Amino acid sequence: MPETTDEETEESPAAEPADDLVTTEHTLTVKRRKLAYTARTGRIVLRKEIVTDGRFDGHQARAEVFLTSYTLDDAETGDRPVTFAFNGGPGSSSVWLHMGLLGPRRVISGDVDAPEPPPYRLADNAESLLAHSDLVFIDPVSTGYSRPTAGEKNKDYHGFTQDLESVGEIIRLWTSRNGRWLSPKFLAGESYGTLRAAALADHLQERHGLFLNGIMLISSVLDMGTIRFTEGNDLPYSLFMPTYAAIAHYHGRHGDRPLDDVLAEAEEFAVRDLPWALQRGTRMTSEERAETVRTLASLTGLDESYVDRVDLRVEHVRFFTELLRDRGLVTGRMDGRFTTWEPDGGREHMRDDASISRIIGAYAAAFNHYVRADLGYENDLPYEVLSTEVNRAWSYADFEGRAVSAVEALACAMRANPHLKVHVALGHYDGATPYFAAEHVLAHLPIPPELRENIESAYYPAGHMMYIHEPSRVRQSQDLANFIAASSNR
Repeated sequence: MPETTDEETEESPAAEPADDLVTTEHTLTVKRRKLAYTARTGRIVLRKEIVTDGRFDGHQARAEVFLTSYTLDDAETGDRPVTFAFNGGPGSSSVWLHMGLLGPRRVISGDVDAPEPPPYRLADNAESLLAHSDLVFIDPVSTGYSRPTAGEKNKDYHGFTQDLESVGEIIRLWTSRNGRWLSPKFLAGESYGTLRAAALADHLQERHGLFLNGIMLISSVLDMGTIRFTEGNDLPYSLFMPTYAAIAHYHGRHGDRPLDDVLAEAEEFAVRDLPWALQRGTRMTSEERAETVRTLASLTGLDESYVDRVDLRVEHVRFFTELLRDRGLVTGRMDGRFTTWEPDGGREHMRDDASISRIIGAYAAAFNHYVRADLGYENDLPYEVLSTEVNRAWSYADFEGRAVSAVEALACAMRANPHLKVHVALGHYDGATPYFAAEHVLAHLPIPPELRENIESAYYPAGHMMYIHEPSRVRQSQDLANFIAASSNR
């Protein structure tokens, strides 16, 4: 048996991380027009510059970020828009926008009245935004297949600023490598992804001189102070109230009154009488308090005794568990149309959000099949659809002592780039990012009057992922296509 030298017994150094993109060709038929497109799927390596004592020492791999891009073949790429899309959480992959609304293939998940049973199905998306814009779906670090490289720490990416820097660098890299600096560029974010998108608009301008044509804010939250029920902050109690009224209406608490009438009354009460009552406290007369209790109970579908006991302050999870308690049901948070049976009728915190649990299986199964069978990409890592661990560990250290907000960042981006357009998509039954809170933020956005014409809003009779409601999905797809066309400046 031959001897082994010391050199041969030494461990080989780990291979340097490298991009592992896979390219596949596809077609999609949209209104009798056959679109040929190229998909590129895989992880690209993020690197950081190493500077020691003022001396540049090269680049070091820091993370491998998973993305999927779709580019139309035989198109003038300089003129064709490109949209960078991501979801929120924090801790969510981009699978929701990818497979639910924007991408060329979509999952059949069913809706509240007819959820799809496993093993689920995929279909071509004839309403895909690909007909109007190239698409790049980004999974932030620790979501999807994105991971830090060996020796790097997860927590270095789980924070507001770190997230902006890493996602912004992916956008810069893709734009440069694909020769798209002169293309109209858009961001599409959902939920926390709207806060990311608003802040990225400013970050990309400041850091890279990359100016956008538009951003699409789907289920928008730009100021966490409008939705976080914290001591001394009465604002969410008013801003959630119209959503409570909408959900109560859906479940029959308003009889045959039209939804528009209910919302008009709820919005007026939420912007005038309820904030006044919450600020007055014990300075209200007994008659004033009784009238406030009656109106709030009537609009929200709750008992007057309950509204009185919680001191006019109806917290959102308590509302979802209280509204249908007499039926033994709780409503969904992401989408108040959904309900599920609650085995403990005395709880004030739901065990399960049916508006997530009824559809997440379809999205997970669809993407895990699609990425291998159609896109040709294989990876043995688990695809992290929605990581609660990342969400719990997320750092907001940048905002110590104040609410997390991207309001000023968006305003700065719009003031510096007066061509920047903003589309805001809102679901009436969204109990996570209520539509009236988004309206409140937009009404207080510090921009000059002429820039307010750059903002448009669209409302849907659905929840947080409004596209699981089929009529809303079709209309929203057209709304986004119209926004891209109107904002591309070509």
